[in-house]
Amino acid sequence: MPVDPATAVYNLMHSDPNIIAAVVIKGRDVIYTTDNWDISGDVDRVVSSWTGQNAQFIIVSGVKYSVLQMETERLVAISLKGEGSICAAKDEEHKLICYLQPDGDARGAIMDVQRAVGTMRTQGPYMDVGTQMGETTVQMSGIASTEVIASAGTVSSVDLQLKGEIQSFLDWIKDTEGLAGYINYYLQQNNTQIISELSRIYNNLRQIFGV
Repeated sequence: MPVDPATAVYNLMHSDPNIIAAVVIKGRDVIYTTDNWDISGDVDRVVSSWTGQNAQFIIVSGVKYSVLQMETERLVAISLKGEGSICAAKDEEHKLICYLQPDGDARGAIMDVQRAVGTMRTQGPYMDVGTQMGETTVQMSGIASTEVIASAGTVSSVDLQLKGEIQSFLDWIKDTEGLAGYINYYLQQNNTQIISELSRIYNNLRQIFGV
């Protein structure tokens, strides 16, 4: 039996005390929010970015969050300045956007947030019970596209949208809160998994361009 949004949020915050604020959206309308968080003015922009799945940053309550993961069902973003993080999940009925205090782990909390969305569902299951969710990974938007372009040396023209994605990737590399910010953040955190993945990607890029 589905629970109401207030109960779903209460249970979620009880299971992860680092989640200190939340908003539940149906369509593009806010149907529930905790008293300590008013992001009604940001909802349309965040939802649009989420739907497009190509944003590298989102702005919530004046704070810039760098996107770690943006998929159809979930969104994870952190403030590289230590102002907390955002994690969100959705199904065909609801979107649940949560704010975690700086000590919180958004990548770990996203699973709880997805489960909380599921408890509000009034329709059938959104995914098979046995479905295994993939590991959270740092979004390196544009790398796969770079590989495509590099391998298609004989192609006479490049899709304009693809070219735009590459340009966005280049802009992200140049931004001090973009790729460089990610790398510095995870080096400071001494995150061996992410550092290992970054090293692998670096070696792949060197092979692609022959340097």
